Amino acid sequence: MFVTYCAGPHCNGSTKAALKIARLGRPVKEMIGGVTGWLDEGFALAGG
Repeated sequence: MFVTYCAGPHCNGSTKAALKIARLGRPVKEMIGGVTGWLDEGFALAGG
């Protein structure tokens, strides 16, 4: 699964990336709200 996101409220880069990934037949989810939205949804961040 691929996850795309943008940092700004007017950013459409994540939408464009998600469409390109989906057209390649890969599973993709657009993360609305960026990292803050991700954390608000209860998902964790992996350290690296």
